[in-house]
Amino acid sequence: MESLKVLVTGGTGFLGSEIVKALVQAKNYEVTAVDINPPALGTSTFADVRYVRANILHPEELAKVFKEAKPAIVIHAVGVYPLGLARYSPKGKEAVFAVNVEGTKNVIEAAKDCGATGLVYTSSITVLVDEIDADFANADETWPTGRAKLVYGQSKTIAENLVLAANTTDFLTCSLRPATIFGPGDPACIPTIHSCIAKMESPIILGTGTNLCDFAYVSNVADAHVLAVRNLLNSGTAAGEAIFITNGEPIAVRDFCLALWKEFGHIPPFQLRIPEGLAWWLGVIVEGVGWAVGKQGTLSRGVVRDGTAVRYVSIAKARRLLGYKPRVGMTEALEISCAHYKRQIGGR
Repeated sequence: MESLKVLVTGGTGFLGSEIVKALVQAKNYEVTAVDINPPALGTSTFADVRYVRANILHPEELAKVFKEAKPAIVIHAVGVYPLGLARYSPKGKEAVFAVNVEGTKNVIEAAKDCGATGLVYTSSITVLVDEIDADFANADETWPTGRAKLVYGQSKTIAENLVLAANTTDFLTCSLRPATIFGPGDPACIPTIHSCIAKMESPIILGTGTNLCDFAYVSNVADAHVLAVRNLLNSGTAAGEAIFITNGEPIAVRDFCLALWKEFGHIPPFQLRIPEGLAWWLGVIVEGVGWAVGKQGTLSRGVVRDGTAVRYVSIAKARRLLGYKPRVGMTEALEISCAHYKRQIGGR
């Protein structure tokens, strides 16, 4: 059986490299990994994968790479997201929109022009939950988007709409919306929560600490992309659809943090519960002081809202259309992720 050609943008990044790995393990795909950066140290690379350096903001460069690769289908996993408190700021909007929106336009055009029959887009749960002041309990894909208040969610919403609007009988597209992704090499989730130990912030509980949120282990998200590729190449029932991808295990934010810290041998010595209203005002004060002294603090109104909101969704559609079933459960996923991060920071 001839291998099907798949091109992955962002193929050396945190998620992209895991998607490449999943495609290689599936054994019937010929993979081209396209990225602006070479593979990071410690990232798995494969002798039979073609790694190509290209910038999705350069249409001519992208078109050349796509025409050489001749993919049957494209996975577009490139994206930029603001880290830390930058998540809540409008600063840097142009850079985020350039990659997430203009870059996506370029990828769609390059994919169509090179003769690809479809595209799987890595969207984000933030198309919904970046409506920062709202709660989302067991939300599904019928819940309306377009209300995101934060830059990242806004950019992913526009890009997702572009992808789904490009869906035709000759060019099938779908959009996967992962929850917060964590795993080995995770640049944000694990390091951020782990850093609370050194900053002596682990005892602090914002609000009730019982609000449920979703997370997604990186290899489960990669599996979903492979399933989406298979769907578009076969039945096509996912064409034109947006689909949430999570671990299917909503967990209280506090419990997730406690489980993570426990992997590093840390148990908060006491608990300090700050009611949400008070925490919000403290966020205002910390933001004001940070502005005055030119240095950001840990707390902000955005952090309080993110930390106290209900943010979990249904994956019934992913199960039904893609046959998605998370292979790695939350307990095992945290063990693997934290063990990797422990090695990264030298065993601390």
